[in-house]
Amino acid sequence: MSLDINDTAAVEKRLWDEIESNRFGMLGAAEGVMRVTPMTAFAERESRTLWFFTSKETELADASRRGLSGFFVVMAKDQDLQACMRGELAAVHDVLHVEKYWSPAVAAWFPGGKDDPSLTLMSLTCAEADVWISEVGPIGFGWEIAKANITGTRPKVGSHATLVFSRSATLAKRLEPDQH
Repeated sequence: MSLDINDTAAVEKRLWDEIESNRFGMLGAAEGVMRVTPMTAFAERESRTLWFFTSKETELADASRRGLSGFFVVMAKDQDLQACMRGELAAVHDVLHVEKYWSPAVAAWFPGGKDDPSLTLMSLTCAEADVWISEVGPIGFGWEIAKANITGTRPKVGSHATLVFSRSATLAKRLEPDQH
């Protein structure tokens, strides 16, 4: 699938499509020692919010209670998209979202069910995202690496876009070419 990196609406759509289909990534808080934890994200595209369940004893739960900045890193299964989304991480007491995203997989982590005293629901309200798109595929990647080594140039395997989300859900853009 060809994607114009200058079409910010298409880049944003591809990003949210990937999160909704894959749901897995690494979540971290921007404080002190940077640690990330594998998490399942429940995406709400319209509000640009990601929801997560964790135990109240985790560093992430503590960071979310303090309203720290957080980030979520996702990579497409076929490795043609990588992204880092950043925003405000918050602990949220929201029965409706617990109900909406509760599943047997979530329940396996919380033996007390939806009323488990250790259950913490977190939201990451995304303010911006760096998105890298690769469209050359594995063979094209190999070709670009070989060509770069022969010619002394950098491989051209993809592009980078920074999406900036406003609170009113309008999208601004800053774009730059990337040679990742």
